[in-house]
Amino acid sequence: MVATRRRGTAGAAAWIRYGEDEVREVSFERLGQRHFEGSVPWRAMRSRHGQTHLPGSYWSSTTGGQVIFESQLELARLLLADFDPDVVGIQAQPCWIRHRVKGRARRHVPDFLLTLRSGLVRVVNVKPADRAKDPKVREALAWPGELFSAHGWLYEVWSGCEPVVLKNVRFLAGYRRPWVVDSELVDRARELVGDGDELAVAEHRLSAYGEREDVRPALLSLLWRGHWTTDLTRPLGGRSVLRRCA
Repeated sequence: MVATRRRGTAGAAAWIRYGEDEVREVSFERLGQRHFEGSVPWRAMRSRHGQTHLPGSYWSSTTGGQVIFESQLELARLLLADFDPDVVGIQAQPCWIRHRVKGRARRHVPDFLLTLRSGLVRVVNVKPADRAKDPKVREALAWPGELFSAHGWLYEVWSGCEPVVLKNVRFLAGYRRPWVVDSELVDRARELVGDGDELAVAEHRLSAYGEREDVRPALLSLLWRGHWTTDLTRPLGGRSVLRRCA
């Protein structure tokens, strides 16, 4: 396993930015999660008149800070990562990598690096489905995958998910900030709402302890935090069944 990793990553290097004027080179043989502590995105967020994509920044409940994105498709993947309880770290444009592939020098900046609760790392590139089918694009995304896989990291090319799931997660993300919900109602909901309760039933039960307009946000925030789960392949509503997570 070690020998395979060395053959697959020999000569490869990553450049990581820690500030406007500080960049460090790390060989792939040495590259680890520790090298990304305190790092910043490789590229500054770009915006120009007439551009077709919509970049921006997103406040992540996972990191407690802003994470940049360069398109709405990237934002969608970022939302799913922030919602995923297995993801404990998110970094956008984590590094600039260089490797020699079939005698040709190749360069690449991944879209996201996700640190998982298990200790594994997942590198994610986001590409629209129609572009991902293009042979040149497919080849440009393949060699980074081979490199990261040889390094023992997970690799993913993401082109989207079920629209209903994304719509539900996007809606729940509105309750990801702890300060927008009543913390006492959140604590009360943890005690009162049982496994298998429908959302409408939970809302009615909790309404005895607070204003109705505060009750649903408290319940939805617990769904976002992973205290409960529900079937997100169906539109969220009063009939959604809440299940306690282990």
